[in-house]
Amino acid sequence: MKQNYFIIAVFALLLFSCKQKIDNAIYAELTQKGNEITNIAQSVLLANVAQAMQTGGPVYAVEFCNLKASSIIDSLNRANNCEISRVSAKNRHPENNLKTEADKNLWTIFEAGLVTDTLIEVNKNLVYYKPIKTAMPACLKCHGVTGSDIDTATSEKLQNLYPNDLATGYQLGDFRGLWKIEFTAN
Repeated sequence: MKQNYFIIAVFALLLFSCKQKIDNAIYAELTQKGNEITNIAQSVLLANVAQAMQTGGPVYAVEFCNLKASSIIDSLNRANNCEISRVSAKNRHPENNLKTEADKNLWTIFEAGLVTDTLIEVNKNLVYYKPIKTAMPACLKCHGVTGSDIDTATSEKLQNLYPNDLATGYQLGDFRGLWKIEFTAN
């Protein structure tokens, strides 16, 4: 346990030092832009999922997300000249796993609640991270506890589309993942 706190403290120090290397004006500008982009992405995805839920319930919404979530994010990438992704230690889609050391280290820091968002430099690109939480009761229809929040039909659809699904078992307000916005260096 003490080792985890030590690792978090060391990484927090490294994160703070990385923050200092980024020009303050650029840091402020891209942090604001990252926050705006994640708010838009979250709103667009939630609106589309809500519509899918109204159309055909949770089973339809799971299928909708499987087919359409990536293309929605891709259109936002083009509109904002960045690369938007979602990453998680408990991912549903295999592409959303924690890929880089920065992803893994930041996961630990966000999970501990030490930061609300951050911008770091990775391979000369600036990358903004912000937590994703299970913010609404409707989220639990697909990300909650199987058997109580997630009905049998939805659970079967999830297993069919995502046989290695890790993105269940959440409660309202739980930390579920990270938005990751990569700004390419000019």
